[in-house]
Amino acid sequence: MKLLLLEDDDLLAESLAESLKDNGYLVDVADTIKSATSFMATEEYELAILDIGLPDGSGLELITRWRKQKCPTPVLILTARDTWEDKVIGLETGADDYLTKPFHEAELMARLKALLRRQSGQLSKIFTLNGVSLDEAGQRVCSEGTTWRSLTATEFRLLRYLMLHPDRIHSKERLLEQLYALEQDAAASNLVEVYVARLRRYLGKSIIQTRRGQGYVFVSR
Repeated sequence: MKLLLLEDDDLLAESLAESLKDNGYLVDVADTIKSATSFMATEEYELAILDIGLPDGSGLELITRWRKQKCPTPVLILTARDTWEDKVIGLETGADDYLTKPFHEAELMARLKALLRRQSGQLSKIFTLNGVSLDEAGQRVCSEGTTWRSLTATEFRLLRYLMLHPDRIHSKERLLEQLYALEQDAAASNLVEVYVARLRRYLGKSIIQTRRGQGYVFVSR
């Protein structure tokens, strides 16, 4: 599960990113609105955590822009501004939750889980394409005439991404970015092939097709 962290305090950003990774999240870290905007234009995130006071503007203005663009990504504001007026403004701007610094790590993780549960409840419970049904809440899959099969976290992320972007060629490099944070050490070069092979065993070889020298395609029909 991939998160965006927008925080200009280098020490806090590094510490928080490590805590999030220890709790099983993939994290991209931005320290300006410009870099966060660039990340959002090319990546898909389950949730964004951001500060309000940033070197090149206000986090509230960024949230307002995202909401005007119909961006559904849940946002948790993490800031030192702790008056009730600040909290009201933040939530009315479009944030989904508001946590003040200093904070306890356990409370932050609990709030993240609550937001992600709420978000998954807004998504279709069962997503079906070309005879393949993906249960997003249960992280399991079945194809026509078969029973449900549980997926590992990596299998689920890869299949969900392919199903949400069908009939497009996805390079191995692009798929690796969906599985691992951008700043993480390079994964094994054959990792995508390994997980595609697993999914093909579950779904059949015709669903996820190889485009030699280019990448993989989930065919919609």
